[in-house]
Amino acid sequence: MLKGKVAIVTGGTRGIGFEVVRKYLANGAKVVLFGSRQETVDAALKKLKEENGAWEAEGKCPKLTDAAQVERAVLEVKEKYGRIDILVNNAGISQSTPLYSYTAEEFDRVIDLNVKAVFYAILPAAAVMKEQGGGCIINTSSMVSISGQAAGVGYPTSKFAVNGLTISLARELGKDNIRVNAVAPGVTKTDMVAALPKEVVERISKGIPLQRAGEPEEVANAFLYLASDLASYVTGEILSVDGASRA
Repeated sequence: MLKGKVAIVTGGTRGIGFEVVRKYLANGAKVVLFGSRQETVDAALKKLKEENGAWEAEGKCPKLTDAAQVERAVLEVKEKYGRIDILVNNAGISQSTPLYSYTAEEFDRVIDLNVKAVFYAILPAAAVMKEQGGGCIINTSSMVSISGQAAGVGYPTSKFAVNGLTISLARELGKDNIRVNAVAPGVTKTDMVAALPKEVVERISKGIPLQRAGEPEEVANAFLYLASDLASYVTGEILSVDGASRA
């Protein structure tokens, strides 16, 4: 589905991001994953190589909250491969700090990575896509961008912002043949969920109409669809993959 495409995936070393990388590679794309540390990037690449030595993957670890570092890393991908067809902005942090315990620094940290870093990656990537005649940008949102959450207001605030950025850029960049969409996962079996006590996971799952948490691969399928030609007329959408748990 993505044969010959070149993709960048931020936050691609674990969880949903890693499954997106795997899914893209399995469907013929060349993928450059961005991670927070060189050791996590190396570990992810090692795992991918062990799974399929023919996959074309490499990694970088720019500081995503540094616009200059992100621009340099994105342009290095363009210089090596000649194009950038897909940008997935998946890196982010979540937290659930109550308002009365919040600090300005903590709020800034969430906004910096979940919103500003998305913008920093889009700036150079969109310019490359415009020059080559088009491309696809997919941002990771969350079910809390629709429903909010009871504590940790910085996280849903950041994801509401991601939705606004996604919809607005879809309208602005459509003339350049650049599609911009977002995927809004619900409770998914990532490392964060795996660290929760079993009874907590069971309680959360009972509140989901499908009665279970999602698998990272199920969320990655949405990223594959939106990056493929099957979604050639889909832009400005926030695609929920949450078992209807937002309801």
